[in-house]
Amino acid sequence: MNRYRVILNEVKNLIAWFGIQRFFALLRMTLLLLSFPCLGYSQQPYRVMFWNVENLFDTRDDPRKNDNEFLPDAKRRWIPYRYRDKLEKLAKTIVASGNEMEVPTLVGLCEVENDSCLYDLTRRTSLREAGYRFAITDSPDQRGIDVALLYQPGSFMLITYHGIRIPHKQLKKGPTRDILHVVGEVPSGDTLDVFVCHMPSRSGGQAKSEPYRLLTASILKHATDSVFRIRKNPYVLCMGDFNDYPNNASLKRLCSDGRLQNLMKGRKDGTYLYRAKWGILDQFIVSGTLLKRKSRIHTSAKQVQILRHSFLFQKGKPFRTYNGLKYQGGYSDHLPISVDLFLSTNH
Repeated sequence: MNRYRVILNEVKNLIAWFGIQRFFALLRMTLLLLSFPCLGYSQQPYRVMFWNVENLFDTRDDPRKNDNEFLPDAKRRWIPYRYRDKLEKLAKTIVASGNEMEVPTLVGLCEVENDSCLYDLTRRTSLREAGYRFAITDSPDQRGIDVALLYQPGSFMLITYHGIRIPHKQLKKGPTRDILHVVGEVPSGDTLDVFVCHMPSRSGGQAKSEPYRLLTASILKHATDSVFRIRKNPYVLCMGDFNDYPNNASLKRLCSDGRLQNLMKGRKDGTYLYRAKWGILDQFIVSGTLLKRKSRIHTSAKQVQILRHSFLFQKGKPFRTYNGLKYQGGYSDHLPISVDLFLSTNH
């Protein structure tokens, strides 16, 4: 009780010294300053999200690509209303996947047709208030789908980005999506290397298509190894639809020397439903530097979520835009995933 009396007397003395109005103004300013994460670790986690959005096509014909399936006069009747509805549903999901009052800082996307789709998503939906900018590949994929990264420039200062082309002729396969490599500075002042991937599909069966994913994994491994050579303690984050499960050969090759670790390994749930069985095709893979608690940027497998918003489901299955050729007005055949990074702001 004596301690509380001392505090009360000090408050009374301050009020007498400053006057009641100046005292409360000082108190408000003090509380405001304390609310800023200026020291130690940031109060809000730095959230990163990835999502295969399943066929985000605009309604215009691109004569260079095989996008005929998603046009207003095609069998699917991909009309402007349906396109705009899909954009709003994607925006709703991204907002709902944020941390408390904040949207995710970084959002990796795949199955996006072009930058016009991203402009419409970030400027003509409820996401426009978030202020996202974006980077996207220009892949030779025959259907014209690409991978992209949305970022908030106030929390991720873009340094550079480029696409990494995947050779295909030696495997007698069609061209696939580029890997997107984005480099940016985060609020701690550190550099974060982000790779966004959409590995070759399992079309024709897992075994027959596996060599293409093994080749793509080797190219991604070579790219991340280059980062390790030029940075002393690199912070590397790979995310994407790998079209393989954590125990498959392509993921084992990517993590073969221990430099990279798969945060999804060992999980029993899933991001994709195939023949009534859930499995993990969408994954976060990080450099070992990010797993050290004392690193200026760090995370762990416990910070990963498979985002299971109720509106993403229909009768226990992912609520898709189409069921075959029948329009359903859903979201995607994949569930999004997120991971929280923690940044030190000590200098």
